[in-house]
Parts: sequence; structure tokens; C-alpha cells
Amino acid sequence: MAKQRSKTDVVQSSGNVFSDLGLPNADEKQTKVRLAVAINQIIQKQQLSQVAAARRLNINEPKISELSNYRMEEFSVERLMNFLTPLEQRDHQEQRRSK
Repeated sequence: MAKQRSKTDVVQSSGNVFSDLGLPNADEKQTKVRLAVAINQIIQKQQLSQVAAARRLNINEPKISELSNYRMEEFSVERLMNFLTPLEQRDHQEQRRSK
């Protein structure tokens, strides 16, 4: 005997999971996650340890751990944007050297 499936409505995403879940400050949360993804990708690409990344960003290691685990409560959008500058400068310097 076949099991009966219950019908579930499928709702298309708005593109912002935080908004879809009805969370407050959804746009800010999404922006923070996107910035954190970019920062973490650069850190991985440059093969920085947490110690080296913390020094480069002038923060302590626990903050790097929070960032790498996407615990964004302690970070403002502005602060995350400011983290990109020292990381990108190093990335551009390395690209010029490899040419």
C-alpha cells in the first residue's frame, strides 16, 4: 500500500532568507553575511591563520573565530566593510608579484 503524501505549498524565496523568515533587520543581516563570506574567502585564499588574520584586521582571535563561524552580532556593516581594505590590499600585492 502506497503512503499518501501531504501537499506542501512551495513559496518562492525573496532572495533574502532573513526576510523570508520574518526576522527583524533582514537587509542588514544579509549584508553582514555577504561581507563575512567575502572576508572569509580572502582569509582562506591567503591561507591566513587566525592569529595572522587577527593581526591584519587589528582584532583579537576570538573575533576572527566569530567571523569565521558567521556569528555577526558583534559586527556592524561598517566594521565589516573596513575589514576588507587591509585584506584586499594584501591580495592585490600578491597578485602583482605573481605576474
